[in-house]
Amino acid sequence: MSIKMTLKASTAALLVLTGGMAYAQATHPVTGEALADVQEFTYRVLDEHSSTDPGLVEDVSGSEIIRDLFEGLMNQDADGNLVPGVATGYTVSDDKMTYTFSLRDDAKWSNGDPVTANDFVYAWRRAASPELASPYSWYMSLMSIENVDAVIGGEAPLEDLGVEATDDHTLVVHLSQPLPYFAQMVTHSTTFPVHQATVEAHGTEWTKPGNIVSNGAYVLTEHVPQERSVRERNPMYWDNDNTIIEKVTALVINDENNALTRFLAGELDRTEVPAGQFPRLQEEHPNEAISFPSLCSYYYMFNLRDGAPEALQDPRVRKALSLAINRDVIVDNVLAGGQTAAYTFTPGATASFTVPDVPTASMTQDERNAMAQELMAEAGYGPDNPLSTSIVYNTSDAHRSIAVAVSQMWKQTLGVEAELANMEWQTFLEARSNGDFQIARGGWCGDYNEASTFLDLMQSESGYNDSKFVSAEVDSLLAEAKTSDDPNPLYTRVEEIIDAEAPIAPIYHYANVYMMDENLVGSWPVQNVQQNWYSKDLYFTAN
Repeated sequence: MSIKMTLKASTAALLVLTGGMAYAQATHPVTGEALADVQEFTYRVLDEHSSTDPGLVEDVSGSEIIRDLFEGLMNQDADGNLVPGVATGYTVSDDKMTYTFSLRDDAKWSNGDPVTANDFVYAWRRAASPELASPYSWYMSLMSIENVDAVIGGEAPLEDLGVEATDDHTLVVHLSQPLPYFAQMVTHSTTFPVHQATVEAHGTEWTKPGNIVSNGAYVLTEHVPQERSVRERNPMYWDNDNTIIEKVTALVINDENNALTRFLAGELDRTEVPAGQFPRLQEEHPNEAISFPSLCSYYYMFNLRDGAPEALQDPRVRKALSLAINRDVIVDNVLAGGQTAAYTFTPGATASFTVPDVPTASMTQDERNAMAQELMAEAGYGPDNPLSTSIVYNTSDAHRSIAVAVSQMWKQTLGVEAELANMEWQTFLEARSNGDFQIARGGWCGDYNEASTFLDLMQSESGYNDSKFVSAEVDSLLAEAKTSDDPNPLYTRVEEIIDAEAPIAPIYHYANVYMMDENLVGSWPVQNVQQNWYSKDLYFTAN
């Protein structure tokens, strides 16, 4: 009837065996390392996070906070493997259409209420509800939950969503089709539980400090918009005795060089390395400057909506603009932090993904430039009819440096004039979503470790297909890939279409390039390419 899924033991599970005795001895209970007296983690974020509501969050920094405040069914360990969260494990039916999660009986909300399967049912129905209009409702659709599209579209009641609590500690999920990576998807913040009574009591104010009730290892104690967010240990968390970091503070610092100065002054424990400075900092601070691969892609998107500039509707123009970007210059000279040039949307670090040899990737830059010039001439643009366009990006020195470099490449190779405009994060998200742009900066980090987490953005109805690219062939390929035993040939074809039609221009695949306190480095999950880190798993060693 069912297959029991074997889960790798988490650090948290190991800690349970040791109890709290190790802290009295100031050593880590598993590794034996001497621990620092002060266990407070302060790090820099570029922008104010979008939300601390699991149903509404849509950015990386917000998801980092939510993973501390809330806990979902499953977590990830330092290598990205699935480990127990609120669920201790799960079983899968023989037809792979039903997942049954067993919930631990000691999980509590921060107000002392027990966490039950009904809390997940409520949260999932809420995330799919037309009333909430979650920017991530499309993610619920990708999970292939039974009746999810009808619920999202308002054509079926919330109760029809294929999720049920058969008792307080058993959550059953019914799928509309088998999905091999379904279990990975429940590590995402959109699937985390929320406390129904708190949401109903406070409405849109429920996530404010003093109102919020959460079930993660930390509670939100302070939030000053555009300045800082503070979370502290939750004494009701089921594994609180084995949580080491006491307090976590995220500081909003828009200027990367200012953040670096504050790190070097000892005010921050982690910050991003400013573009181009990693080689110097690695030489000067070898124990603090680190770079490692990340499951993220940086790209430019072209506006293909009705009413957008006519030139961008022409695939020859889009392809020419993409070809004329010298990615090697971007990664080697502008960024210089271990990033890799991107000619596909999906990074090579993606699990079980074989990077296809798309035509653009095998050309020299001189060949790309020559083809770009030919395509622009065919489209009717040149010295006598130069193209003018604009690039928008959220405020960041790195984004500006890339935009400046790209605009210079376009000017030199194609005679294109590109106006640059930066926007505050929330304004930028709204402009992109509403189509108020010509060319916009995009960045995407995998919500789970499978190629569809990137390529599904090219699906016609995707909530983050901000280009509004429509391709019946892509839609068909992606639908087929969901149930294919070997989706790689289908993914290869989608990447070939992206390369040919250029709804987006992939530029580079990210590396995490940090200055990080050397006493924290050893506990950071550098092997997890998704970078789903949890403050409860971090610790500072003694000097």
